Amino acid sequence: MAKVTYGGYTFLALDQRLNLDEYIVVTFYVESKLPLEKVASAIAAESSVGTWTALSTMTKEIIKDKAAKVIGIDKRNKIVTIAYPNKLWETDNIAQLLSGAAGNVFGLKEIEKLRVLDIKFNEKYLRNFEGPQYGIHGVRDVLGVYDRPLLGTIIKPKLGLDYKRHAQVAYQAWIGGVDIVKDDENLTNQDFNNYYLRVRLTLEMKRKAEEETGEKKIYLPNVTARPDRLVRRAEFAKQEGSEAVMIDILTAGLAQVQYLRSLDLQLILHGHRAMHGAFTRDPRHGISMKVIAKLARLAGIDQLHIGTVVGKMEGGKEEVLELHHALKEPWPGIKPTLHVASGGLHPGSVQALVEILGTNDVIINMGGGIHGHPRGTYYGAKAAREAIELVAAGVDLEKAIKEDKYPELKQALYKWGLVDTDGGFKIPPKEEELLTHKNPLVS
Repeated sequence: MAKVTYGGYTFLALDQRLNLDEYIVVTFYVESKLPLEKVASAIAAESSVGTWTALSTMTKEIIKDKAAKVIGIDKRNKIVTIAYPNKLWETDNIAQLLSGAAGNVFGLKEIEKLRVLDIKFNEKYLRNFEGPQYGIHGVRDVLGVYDRPLLGTIIKPKLGLDYKRHAQVAYQAWIGGVDIVKDDENLTNQDFNNYYLRVRLTLEMKRKAEEETGEKKIYLPNVTARPDRLVRRAEFAKQEGSEAVMIDILTAGLAQVQYLRSLDLQLILHGHRAMHGAFTRDPRHGISMKVIAKLARLAGIDQLHIGTVVGKMEGGKEEVLELHHALKEPWPGIKPTLHVASGGLHPGSVQALVEILGTNDVIINMGGGIHGHPRGTYYGAKAAREAIELVAAGVDLEKAIKEDKYPELKQALYKWGLVDTDGGFKIPPKEEELLTHKNPLVS
């Protein structure tokens, strides 16, 4: 094969043996009309030391010491693997890493489609990051729950409630059996629901629910905003007694996540992935959710939305399981991140979810699946908690509701059905059989 160069320099290292302890390895899917060796060289050049033409400032030492190296080409599957020397990267700067490995390369005219499939870090690079402060086990320690999936809810409607109504709905969810209540991704500090008033009152309702139930609860106020406001809101939440906050990791930015983590506020950081579909949806272009999940963990996120398999959001079983395991991949000095399954879930989804994901390392988040219960939020929360406890104990939900011991769960399954692991129905919805009751806790 003729020598392949880009800008006059060689970036192919297919026959070299590299010590990968000194490299970050990135895998790309590439479509181009040009030979894959040429395109791979272009990606390696643009994302490290090179450019499109020969340079008077370039030296052999720079190429040898700091150039990215193409170490794998799979022509059949259009996969390219590139190794980046640690020397290219600032020690703890995720923004700079993305600017290099996933920056200008997306604008190269040689490329028609490009997707960052995976990224593998070495121990030396990982040691520069704090990672999650709590992680899976720390979150469970805060709640004191170890033998079942954690149950979360999102206040619905997504927008529209004032802060008093918001706090009351949260209270109903908590006393019904929910562990964690969170703001939705687009609720911040609007005129109709002031952040500071909402946080103060919702935390009051959290403490009231804890006293009444004897269970620890968590509230996740959304602090997503420009940096000065984000920090002020996180500090206020801590001051008011919150153990956790939520941040939209992509719209706010992973650098903000890193900064928030560095403040050491002793807050669980809950990561919402709003806007991820802009990067992840096209399987032939963009950045995979696996890469985003790894970066979020690196930045310090304790719990992260990564999909449900059986809910309303895109993401199949194989992909979600891959993400689930990526969040727990052994990284020296860095704790695992807790999987948040959220989006179109209801009590009838629990059995399939647990069959796929297990009972230990997941938060099952239900929004409409709790607040949409025929009898309202409190009964929806009861139904969800019943489903989780029964499934964790190995009880089949279809058999359980035949005993008439779980009327709230039965109503939920009749409204939404009992879902199987492929997203179909084991018990189809039977809305005509539902009883209609006004929720006595809602005025």
